[in-house]
Amino acid sequence: MVKAIRVHELGGPEVLKWEDVEIGEPNEGEICVKNQAIGLNFIDVYFRKGVYEAATMPFTPGMEAVGVVTAVGPGITGRKVGDVVAYAGTPMGSYSEEQILPADKVVPVPPSIDPVVGASIMLKGMTAHFLVRRCFKVEPGHIVLVHAAAGGVGSLLCQWANALGATVIGTVSTNDKAAQAKEDGCQHVIINKEEDFVARVNEITSGNGVHVVYDSVGKDTFQGSLACLRGRGFMVSFGQSSGAPDPVPLSSLAAKSLFLTRPSLKQYTTTRDELLEAAGEVFANVASAVLRVRVNHKYPLSQAAQAHADLETRKTSGAVVLIPDSIIGSTS
Repeated sequence: MVKAIRVHELGGPEVLKWEDVEIGEPNEGEICVKNQAIGLNFIDVYFRKGVYEAATMPFTPGMEAVGVVTAVGPGITGRKVGDVVAYAGTPMGSYSEEQILPADKVVPVPPSIDPVVGASIMLKGMTAHFLVRRCFKVEPGHIVLVHAAAGGVGSLLCQWANALGATVIGTVSTNDKAAQAKEDGCQHVIINKEEDFVARVNEITSGNGVHVVYDSVGKDTFQGSLACLRGRGFMVSFGQSSGAPDPVPLSSLAAKSLFLTRPSLKQYTTTRDELLEAAGEVFANVASAVLRVRVNHKYPLSQAAQAHADLETRKTSGAVVLIPDSIIGSTS
């Protein structure tokens, strides 16, 4: 038996329960991993609330972790006990001291990457990778608008787009987050509570608009984001922290021939080669300091409910990582 967070009913952070679970042994093609650090992401909130539907009920949330291989199933090659590995995406269930994973879903973690950093960068880093490198390929001269610029993905998007030579405009909710966004490469920062971001973007771009908007906020920003785009601009909606956007008639995109996409990491890492390429580029950019990872908050795994509450009330910035209580106990 191992300890894990379980969800028996949908709702607020209080539905996250700390329980004993039986995980069994790895079958063919599987490995058992003892988690050292677990990434907290807003998608975990979506599953907890039922915005996205979990495959089973009850379920263990979590889409990202770094750990040590403790057992391998039959037929496994290329993985061995003692390897440090990371995964992001599916299968869900990282809020656990140990978990069984398909061997082809994990990637090796370079020795230069601390497990806490690895757990904070896998899902968010590979998301940033496909957003700026594949979904819309950011190049020098592009003007980019990033909402929630001080958030986990937003921070990485700003750094990466800046490194690629783009002019980055970021929106944030507080002065402290504005300072962080500037450090992360935003040439222009808009504090939503103080300014209308549409008017400010129009001013910054001299009325021309931006080439691409990366919007993880959803309902509160969606229509404004469309208004910020120049002709043939790209609207990349990859989250909905404020709720689902209202339906958009296709005709509303016609005036400026806009492109609209709602991408997910899963569709950009469908093959083993795509997964290894994405993770490799993320880890390389961390090692070369192109990406600076801010792990601003760490919580014991048993306190995941508090971590969720803080994330939803915007008390966090940068990355949030959960540390299994057994790991904390062994190092204290």
